[in-house]
Amino acid sequence: MNKWKIAFLLLAGAVLISFATLLYFITADVEQATEQPPLPIEGNILTVETTAKEFEAIAKQYLSEAMNQSPVPVELTVDDKIYLYSTLTVFNIDLPIQMDFIPVVNNGNITLSQEAVHVGKVNIPPKTVLKMIDDAVNFPNWITVKPNDEEIYVDLSRINIASGSRVRAKEIDLANDKIELEVVIPNQTK
Repeated sequence: MNKWKIAFLLLAGAVLISFATLLYFITADVEQATEQPPLPIEGNILTVETTAKEFEAIAKQYLSEAMNQSPVPVELTVDDKIYLYSTLTVFNIDLPIQMDFIPVVNNGNITLSQEAVHVGKVNIPPKTVLKMIDDAVNFPNWITVKPNDEEIYVDLSRINIASGSRVRAKEIDLANDKIELEVVIPNQTK
């Protein structure tokens, strides 16, 4: 064998090993962040009923304020499900991502259970997409991405709203366009 054939085989082997290593790290299980217990909320309760579009506008406002430092844009749409849209760059190729979630109220907070993932025309497991999104996006502390469980946990009790008030979810019924929230206004101490 001549030296060019050996050099080619070494280079091809290095490329294959690099690609296999990258593929392993992308698809490997991740150590998930654990969700913190909800903060105790006491005070006067104001019940608010809203529609999916109004809830979407509120959620977009809080997400945009909390993620102004994020390198990857995340777009949210609330319709019959909750949809997250983003773009990831892999090997200098921009891949559009759409994730479909079913919201579930859990102790006043929201668990978004992933129902489907669309990554361009590529078939990538949902766990891998959530892991890539979690690595690429600097989510606020009240959002916990759990790739192994294929869900996102939204801790509403940790969102700061005016005057120390807190919010918690009571019901999310997107099929009937009804979302019920409770705003807890803290008692004034004298």
